[in-house]
Amino acid sequence: MTALTLSTAGAATLRADALVVGVAKGPKGLVVAAGAEAVDTAFDGKLAAMLDALGASGAEGEITKLPSPAGLKAPVVLAVGLGSAPELDESFDEEALRRAAGSAARALHGSKKAAFALPLEDASAVTAVAEGALLGAYAFTAYQGGDKKAAKNGGPKQPLAEVALLGAKPRDKEHKAAAERATVVATEVNVARDLINTPPNDLTPAAFAAIAAATAKELGLKAQVLDEKALIKGGYGGIMGVGKGSENPPRLVKIAYTHPEAEKHLAFVGKGITYDSGGISLKPAGHNETMKCDMSGAAAVFSSVVAAAKLGLKVNVTGWLALAENMPSGSATKPGDVLRMYSGKTVEVLNTDAEGRLVLGDALTKASEENPDAIVDVATLTGAMVLALGDRTFGIMANDDAFRTSIHEIAEEVGEASWPMPLPEDLRKTMDSPTADMANMGVRMGGGLVAGLFLREFVGEGITWAHLDIAGPAFHEGAPYGYTPKGGTGSAVRTLVRLAERTATGDLG
Repeated sequence: MTALTLSTAGAATLRADALVVGVAKGPKGLVVAAGAEAVDTAFDGKLAAMLDALGASGAEGEITKLPSPAGLKAPVVLAVGLGSAPELDESFDEEALRRAAGSAARALHGSKKAAFALPLEDASAVTAVAEGALLGAYAFTAYQGGDKKAAKNGGPKQPLAEVALLGAKPRDKEHKAAAERATVVATEVNVARDLINTPPNDLTPAAFAAIAAATAKELGLKAQVLDEKALIKGGYGGIMGVGKGSENPPRLVKIAYTHPEAEKHLAFVGKGITYDSGGISLKPAGHNETMKCDMSGAAAVFSSVVAAAKLGLKVNVTGWLALAENMPSGSATKPGDVLRMYSGKTVEVLNTDAEGRLVLGDALTKASEENPDAIVDVATLTGAMVLALGDRTFGIMANDDAFRTSIHEIAEEVGEASWPMPLPEDLRKTMDSPTADMANMGVRMGGGLVAGLFLREFVGEGITWAHLDIAGPAFHEGAPYGYTPKGGTGSAVRTLVRLAERTATGDLG
């Protein structure tokens, strides 16, 4: 993990491999953002003019490098675009700062230390820049560089080793707390990314469960792992129905953080399909290659509970990881089979590739038994949600409009794009089955909403619940941007952590 330090040293005097400054689009051209005054002075006040001559525009995330003049200890100045400059009485948007810091950190992979001289007007800005830099510095290299000779000759670059935030005061309580929080949250987002990126032959349900149990022991959290024998005995027909086609049996993991002064209890439930072939309803060619990411919801839940514990939040948070491999075999569930869920409801399986809702159904029922104040499930659940909202936005459904609105506002606050979605009652009828209590499929159009309606059936009566369908933003297949890498993104971790923080302080609308 990249180290983060706060420094009151001047930009001209700090030794580093690179000095990061912000530039923006002003009303009359390129402008140098606050925090880089000493750097501009070293360029005789002509930094903006030089960058303009090099083609810089100040566009969000744009990177321009140039050699440092005499007077700066760092040999390279990296200018990163912040987008449009704010009005005189306004500040840069926190997400713009977060993305700019992420872009700069990505551009400096392979460097040992970089000094960030970006605008830091308050503690919120410190959090944004710190988070962006730590998230942007992420790289998944665990399976690269095995050939030492190849690694020496242009092998994978290691992440930026250290980030120094210039202008952030290490003795200022607010700045220090902001940096510490950003470090915890970014660390856990990156842990989720590592889990998502791990190949499915290594991250089986049992392996994921072992990681969760070991982490719980290390942090003093309570953990419980139900193996296949316990799942069969307990009547978890949804999880077993999905997992019985694989040689790697399923698991249901509970990991719980409690605080002695907590007045509220949140339950987070994560879909953890460590590999999804579609089962007997096999996915077509071209749709299997990234299906190691189908456990992104469970990764987000796991990391969020750990973050809540590390931050010492005054709220009880329980995570439920519904882990299984969805594989085709002679023992796999078949279309037309009927499963008896943990709740007692029977479900006719019309499509074995609609498996996430089956494991979540059992986990939601189990989570409801503890009667938490609210349940939030997180899942890469439907391709329909990607069609509706694209690759960067997750959908939010809930049985309480105010709770749905709060989560949407929280997600936007932390920089995770989301959109509130309805649960139309007429779609529920399309899951009626002549054989069982319900089917795991309804009409194709509005499939993401149908899936949300299915999950609602397994939430305990009177419990506030929300469902986050992160199928779009959980795994990024394109070129990296801002602080978002290629591969696993850790989507929803920041939203869940902020939800826990606001619940702990009673600031949840």
